[in-house]
Amino acid sequence: MFVGLDIGTSSVKAVLLDENQSHIGSATSGLSVERPHPSWSEQDPGSWWTACETVMDDLAARFPAEIAGVRGIGLSGHMHGATLLGADDRPLRPCILWNDGRSAKQCEELERIEPKFLTLGGNRVMPGFTAPKLQWVRENEPDIFAKVAKVLLPKDYVRLKLTGDHVGDMSDSAGTLWLDVAARDWSDDLLAATGLSREHMPRLVEGSESSGQLRKALCDRWGMASAPVVAGGGGDNAASACGVGAVEPGSAFVSLGTSGVLFVTNDRFSPNVESAVHAFCHAVPDTWHQMGVILSATDSLNWLARTLGEEPESLIGALGAVSGPSDVMFLPYLGGERTPHNDVKIRAGFVGVGHETDKCALTHAVLDGVAFALKDCMEALSAAGTKVSRVTAVGGGSRSTVWLEIIATLLDVIIDVPADGDFGASLGAARLGQAAAEGRTSGVFTPPPMHLQIEPRHDIQDDYREAYQRWRSLYPALKQAGF
Repeated sequence: MFVGLDIGTSSVKAVLLDENQSHIGSATSGLSVERPHPSWSEQDPGSWWTACETVMDDLAARFPAEIAGVRGIGLSGHMHGATLLGADDRPLRPCILWNDGRSAKQCEELERIEPKFLTLGGNRVMPGFTAPKLQWVRENEPDIFAKVAKVLLPKDYVRLKLTGDHVGDMSDSAGTLWLDVAARDWSDDLLAATGLSREHMPRLVEGSESSGQLRKALCDRWGMASAPVVAGGGGDNAASACGVGAVEPGSAFVSLGTSGVLFVTNDRFSPNVESAVHAFCHAVPDTWHQMGVILSATDSLNWLARTLGEEPESLIGALGAVSGPSDVMFLPYLGGERTPHNDVKIRAGFVGVGHETDKCALTHAVLDGVAFALKDCMEALSAAGTKVSRVTAVGGGSRSTVWLEIIATLLDVIIDVPADGDFGASLGAARLGQAAAEGRTSGVFTPPPMHLQIEPRHDIQDDYREAYQRWRSLYPALKQAGF
């Protein structure tokens, strides 16, 4: 038996698999995000652990015999979060999350003083990454910075609670900007640029390797016969790739979660900093990946639903099928944007709203706008020489066939939808737990059963291509207008 724990932004999800990777059970516990100032986004690290206890207690109560036989636990989690611990391993402040934008000034300075962020780090210095967050703390909260003993990512704080050890994996750690991504090791120069050293960092392992064993007190609490290994695990997107079998070069997926991701596996480190493409280590050895990332995917639909006093599902259900692009356009920049703009200050907007505009028109515009932003990601990957013809869909938004049809049409790809698409990252984490327990990766990361294949709508493809070109003109217009 194997458990996957996914520490997401809005919830912690756990999945329990048997030896054949059949789904035994799952549990979810919600989380909240605090926004004390504009562009800030924080979370209490203690809430992650409380949620993990909740989901594991749930599984242990419902499946005691199966939990007793767990041999491996895998972890995944939202990337880039700056979890600052003192010498007693207690958090010094709330975690600064991946979608926090306060460190834009520090990003400009770090790129200027240390060009190796763009070469060794392989990515533009963006406010979402961990390194500029620490520089912000260094400059604005010096008393806290002086007490920092360890910097952990969210899932690695959970690992600390599970095993008692400070350990990180390659895929998640690549998103800190302190990693020499090609060498798969910490860079002393990049750490020094933010006043840190290797002593502040966790030990590194591959995602499919063991990082330690579950503490005895937790084995007793959950009724486990012997201490399972805890795998290195992965950042949420790398773990999702493991869940859908995207571990071979050229394999790809699109994620419609809080953020949106277009992910492609590579056999080498392949940065493209000009287009704000992310180039990271994969969660399996000797493998890397590229990502185009947008900050507000389902977040855009959730925002619209909340504003209108509706549920997201009811908005999409009322929309029905689409016969072409919406007459109203939406830019999904609620909290800035990454690929391709790297712009923390840009904000969202509707264009073309008229007296006749109703809920369905606004919903259609939001679905189109997120799809257009993912098309931007595809263009950025294409500029780096990456070609994609087929992707697997994961994340909560993948339950919407109409949304996936719009994306398939714009990206001109076939989209495969797994039978259990909402648990991509937790499934991948459980598979990494199996790989660590069994000491192998071969045969572990196969594609899950698919229940749907969505092809581009060629009858409306030209209309969407024209609409995309019009949509692309809106970003520079907004910038010129001061938004």
